[in-house]
Order: sequence, then C-alpha cells, then structure tokens
Amino acid sequence: MSTRTEIIANLRSTWTALDGVAAQLTPEQWQAQSLCPAWTAHGVMVHATAIEQGLIGWRPGDDSPFPAIGRAHGALSELSPIDLLAQFRVTVAKRLEELDATDDATFALSSFTPIGPATYGRFMAIRVFDNWVHERDIRVPLGIAGDDTGPAAEMSLDEVQGSIGFIVGKKIALPDGKGIAFELTGPVKRRMLAKVEGRATAVAELPHPDVTVKTDSLTFMLLACGRIDPEAAIADGRVTWTGDHALGALAARNLRFTM
Repeated sequence: MSTRTEIIANLRSTWTALDGVAAQLTPEQWQAQSLCPAWTAHGVMVHATAIEQGLIGWRPGDDSPFPAIGRAHGALSELSPIDLLAQFRVTVAKRLEELDATDDATFALSSFTPIGPATYGRFMAIRVFDNWVHERDIRVPLGIAGDDTGPAAEMSLDEVQGSIGFIVGKKIALPDGKGIAFELTGPVKRRMLAKVEGRATAVAELPHPDVTVKTDSLTFMLLACGRIDPEAAIADGRVTWTGDHALGALAARNLRFTM
C-alpha cells in the first residue's frame, strides 16, 4: 500500500514530466496523433488538465467529479497550445496546494474512483497511473526520449499488476490448471505470476509455469493499456515467450485490459 507522501510525490513527478514533454512540442507536434486514437497531443493535454480542474475543490464523499471534468474539457479544447500549457501549470499548482494540505486520514476516506468505490488515496494512485500513461501517449509516437524508471513507473505498473488475475482469467482466458509468468526485463524489472484454479489469481510462487512471456516494462504497459498493436511487438521481438507456444501466442495478443 502506497503512502500519502509517496502518492503525492509521484503525482508531482508525472505532472512535471507531462509539462516537460508539452513544453518542447512544436506547433506541428501539438497536432500529431497520440497513442490514443481519439486524441492528438493537444487532446491528451486537454484531458490531463480537465481532470485536475474538475478535482479542484472536490472532496471524498462528494458526487462524481465527471460533470465538472466534462465542462472543463469543453473549454480547454478551444485553447491554443501556449494557453493550454499555461492552464495546465496553474491547475497543477492548485492541485498540489490542495494535496499538500491533506493528511493520512483524508487519503483513507471512502471515495468515488474510476474503478468503483475505494479510498481517496486509491483514486490518487490511479491518477499517477493515468498521468504516466498519457505522457507516453504523447512522446512515444513522436520519438521523444523520457525516463521510464523510478517510483512513478513502479506505482503505475502496480496498477496493472493488481489486475493480473483479470487479465489472465478474462482477457487471455488461460485454461484451468495452467500457470503463467510475465518476465519484465527493464527498465522496471519484475516477475509477475498467475495461476488458474477455478479462477485466475496472482500467486507468489510458480515453480513451473506453463508459459513465460518476456518483454520490457514499457511495452508491457503499452500493451496492457491498448496503446500499441501486439502483432507489431511480436514481429519485432519486443514480446517473446517460452513454454506452451499456443498459450504464449494467446497471452501476447490479449494483454489489453484498459484504454
């Protein structure tokens, strides 16, 4: 369980990274297609800014912030890149001011989240994940270098790992009695294990997985978020597997659990 201090630090880190990418975009790059089919780079920054504007003044226990987010999105969509980035910076400063004024008790309060009722801390951890992915939505297709390591990357991967049972059981549909290992080679290195025994669950040990899927952590995240074509990642060797070939092919092509 991540602490309030860790979550706020990672939010700050992801907002700083988004700002850094947006600040270097040319006018043409602002209009370039992002990894999200419906959005250009400008659209991604509109989305990132609108969510945080909708959360200014919002408290756990309040009604869904989605209506306020929708209103902010409409207004922000009309802004030029320069004005949008300025709004992003003002918005982030206000959000950090509010977050810094919270305490552990606030982060433990029951709250609306995009995945259902949880705590406010859980909601903010999801915001780290969302920001982290959206930075890559902009910079990956544009070939802009960035840092895919660090605490924010670890926390974002935690979001996917927390759903590994769903991914293995529902998306991959691994047969009953089978086990799978995911070997992430870096920049974030991790071994994730799951087995199906009636239902798919994460396990701490799996001495003899039926299949092991190997890839780098960025490719894994982009596949899990539906950002890239698995066929391309398989063809160029970013994703490989050993063990049961059919199960490996099935797993490599069905990691997407969100968009």
